[in-house]
Amino acid sequence: MLALVSVAAAHALDEDLAPLSAALDAAGVAHRIVYWDDAFADWSQYRAAVIRSPWDYIEKLPEFLDWARRVSAVSTLANPLEVIESNTDKHYLQRLAAQGIRTVPSRFIEPEQHTEDGLRAFLDEFAHAEFVVKPAVGAGSKDAQRYGREEAEAALMHIKRLQLKNRSVLLQPYLARVDEAGETALLFFDGMYSHAIRKGPLLRRGEGPTNHLFAPEQITPRVPSEDEHALARGIVDALPGLFGLDAPLLYARIDLLRDEDGKPCLLELELTEPSLFLYTADGAAERFVAALKRRLSL
Repeated sequence: MLALVSVAAAHALDEDLAPLSAALDAAGVAHRIVYWDDAFADWSQYRAAVIRSPWDYIEKLPEFLDWARRVSAVSTLANPLEVIESNTDKHYLQRLAAQGIRTVPSRFIEPEQHTEDGLRAFLDEFAHAEFVVKPAVGAGSKDAQRYGREEAEAALMHIKRLQLKNRSVLLQPYLARVDEAGETALLFFDGMYSHAIRKGPLLRRGEGPTNHLFAPEQITPRVPSEDEHALARGIVDALPGLFGLDAPLLYARIDLLRDEDGKPCLLELELTEPSLFLYTADGAAERFVAALKRRLSL
């Protein structure tokens, strides 16, 4: 029996669950959707727990990581615990940049740091007309907002609100090419490329952070360019070494933007609970199930 991990608030919103469940049924793989916060769930009865949409964890990270450790002790957690512990906090972007991976420049203001000094240093370092404030632990653009340099006071208030909740804050230049080109997200299953999508720009000037689990998204299929594919391929190939693993990850989503020079760079590395957009590509759900069967001997 396989557990597909979700949460009550996200179950109906996860558009991957239906095609994935149908593909598992067609492959004869017994499975069940289980909520990560179900106090009565016996995780030892599952051959594996595949994290899909526990999208409320961002405000419950210590509890979520405790859950992941408990499950990892009695079942196979996918992706593995060491990946989840690292990937749920966007400080990983600093580590990837230090490894030579081209990323969107990322600077952090910690809860105990002086807000004005941190923002001033960021604005002095980057000359971009706009920038983004978001929590270091976050998903779906929740609590993320786009500002112009002239809106520094509003950005300060946003940062302070997050700091008061003991949350680290991520600052990034806003790469304006996204307004026309959108994001490119490439999906890999068991280290093999499956498909890609275009995500329309999410952050608009003057709009406050979303009050929902995630901001509404405009998703369409996309064929990645050669340079996008090359960057994503290099990142996926590097992941086992970064985490001390001897095999590719079961799933990885590589979210890319183009910088002011037109070169692709990593916005986010989605290894915990990414939408896989299975419905956008023929055979994607079946490819994911095939990867599951290979990796878990189902």
